[in-house]
Amino acid sequence: MLQDLRQIVQDVGAAPSFKAALDTIVSRVRTTLGTEVCSVYVVNRDTGDFHFAANVGSRSAAVGRVVISPGEGLVGLVAERAEPINLDDAPQHPNFVHLPEIGDEDFHAFLGVPIIHHRRVLGVLIVRQRESRKFDEEEEAFLVTLSAQLAAVVAHAEASGDIRELSERLPGPQDTRFTGIAGSPGIGIGRAVVVHPAANLERVPDKEAENVTVELVLFDRAIAQVRRDIHDVGRKLEATLAPEERALFDAYLHMLDDDALAEEVRERIRHGQWAQGALRQVILEHTRAFERMEDSYLRERAADVRELGQRVLAYLQDMRRRRTQFPDDTILVGDELSAAMLGEIPMDRLQGIVSLRGSSNSHVAILARALDIPAVMGAVDVSLYGVENRQLIVDGFYGSVVANPSRPVVDHYTALMEEEREFAEELEELRDLPCVTRDGQRIALWVNIGLVGEITRSLDRGAEGIGLFRTEVPFMTEDRFPTEEEQRAIYREHMAAFEPRPVTMRTLDIGGDKALSYFPISEDNPFLGWRGIRVTLDHPEIFISQVRAMVKANAGLEGILRIMLPMVSSLFEVREAVGLVERAHREVVEEGYDVKRPQIGVMIEVPSAVYQARQIARLVDFLAVGSNDLTQYMLAVDRNNAHVAQLYWEIHPAVLQAMREVAKAAHAEGKGIGICGELAGTPEGAVLCVAMGYDVLSMNATHLPKVKWVIRQVSLRDCRRILAKALRMVDAHEIRDLLRAELMEAGLGRVVPHHEVPAAV
Repeated sequence: MLQDLRQIVQDVGAAPSFKAALDTIVSRVRTTLGTEVCSVYVVNRDTGDFHFAANVGSRSAAVGRVVISPGEGLVGLVAERAEPINLDDAPQHPNFVHLPEIGDEDFHAFLGVPIIHHRRVLGVLIVRQRESRKFDEEEEAFLVTLSAQLAAVVAHAEASGDIRELSERLPGPQDTRFTGIAGSPGIGIGRAVVVHPAANLERVPDKEAENVTVELVLFDRAIAQVRRDIHDVGRKLEATLAPEERALFDAYLHMLDDDALAEEVRERIRHGQWAQGALRQVILEHTRAFERMEDSYLRERAADVRELGQRVLAYLQDMRRRRTQFPDDTILVGDELSAAMLGEIPMDRLQGIVSLRGSSNSHVAILARALDIPAVMGAVDVSLYGVENRQLIVDGFYGSVVANPSRPVVDHYTALMEEEREFAEELEELRDLPCVTRDGQRIALWVNIGLVGEITRSLDRGAEGIGLFRTEVPFMTEDRFPTEEEQRAIYREHMAAFEPRPVTMRTLDIGGDKALSYFPISEDNPFLGWRGIRVTLDHPEIFISQVRAMVKANAGLEGILRIMLPMVSSLFEVREAVGLVERAHREVVEEGYDVKRPQIGVMIEVPSAVYQARQIARLVDFLAVGSNDLTQYMLAVDRNNAHVAQLYWEIHPAVLQAMREVAKAAHAEGKGIGICGELAGTPEGAVLCVAMGYDVLSMNATHLPKVKWVIRQVSLRDCRRILAKALRMVDAHEIRDLLRAELMEAGLGRVVPHHEVPAAV
């Protein structure tokens, strides 16, 4: 039955449309379980009604016309309980409702399982038989497993509007809404430009070709490129391969001949299918044919066909990407966006970002905040191809997206954008004023920075220093390790721009979700693996070269250079790193540079460092909490995983307790304490950090004016009172509601999200 399950999931993934996918489900489930009827109901998220969406074995003419109200009948009961219901005589159940259009009165055995995605019931999958019997445990387990795997398919169809095409009684697709995670605040209105994921045949949909001739030309170019690649590889390996192994390359080339796979694809393109969809259809059909063969050798050829298809698809997608045009109101949409993807778009054309993967603390979200671009992350229900070229509204305050918005919705959001613009203009008046509470407590507001383009934006918004310079960013834009002199020039540009303000440079922090193309790190669990200080201590030549470049860049400047060590988990690492920094400083002095000794600090990001914070503070000049990773490790929640993003709370009671203990440890040793995680850039987080005694709040420049506005209107006493209340709470939601209520009561409601679009708009 496992093989049947895999085959159904694969066939559904290859279906050309959502309707075809549902028809595949009901047909294959009925055959696999040997039942008489299989049906699927899908929910209308606006009304909660369940629509008869697919059926095989009874009156299929009712598909698209029958609607069941929430809680009605056995379908409603399955959805309400969100668990399977297995009955041997369904008509005798008190919840049974006879539906004459479907003809269900003759069927006694009933098994219904909910289709659940992110805790929300999206539909119900049902099998029925005439005889009176209960479906066995294996059959029930099969249906539950299948529904869990198909939930994402239904969710994508809901977000793209494909579900609406299944029923005569569903409304049009205007104002289609889907939710993700608030990644970067702000509102963006524009046209969706999709950056397509890496070549994946199963995820390519059917789509009508805009220009058949162009699609044929692109396909022929991709075929020619793959043929060249195969020729080149075969020629390079000719001397080392046996004749039977070299024959594999000839087989690949034959598949690409005009009378083989290639011609089948062309024929489908001529009938109106775009090249990628035609390729997917042909490759998957041949793959499934090979997989069903009894001969083991022939079955293995399925992998060869798939590999060939992937190669052709990769070239097709690359050609399409290079032909992509970015309008002035681009909303960039992608499966998993990267900094490199953002770099391809003129920033003055980018109005918003929607990423299917990632969370509010993914690096793309952090970059979006630095660039002041509204972003929604983890929008897993979005169909990439379904929103392409559509008008979208990105609400980075609430993490929501509206596709094909109506005029009233556009007007509503346009008015909110104007409110935000007016508030931003008011905040500009604070740029040169100090950040001091009403009762005289001075707080330093610094910025997190990684790109040269952020320098002007940071200084224009009143940044008093750099609290985190992400030095890995210049490394990530190269195809090799930058030289010491190249690094010195980059660091000097930032230090000179901020002179005489202090500059905090984090040593190279790679690993986890930050990779270098020329220094690959492949691990099963990268966030618990070789990253941060662990990498650079294992490669002291990289570490010392970087520190030397930092120290040289500070020559002749008044500004203080602060070097910060990431991902420290032990005192041994601190001692070793401090020794290397001091050695690098001595070497630079011996070369004749007149340079000050840099201050050395440690980022507190892992639980072990929290519990050893006081001992660490004795060895260095300052501490800084990296609240992004600290939250991730304290709560065991991957901050880039949209599926668990709802568990990622920087104001979780455990995280706040840890942050308070670190501040106490630093104060006890007379050392400075700062925070450079995203928490510092939120008005709520800033209030808590001030109360805990953090001297420096470092954030993206975008957030600095609002944070300064809030701090200047509260007292240290008020902040401590709020913190005391928060620390008595046991739930992050309670703490969030408390903080927002306190800000509202203090007349600071303009920084609290408060403009979600009413349902009536």
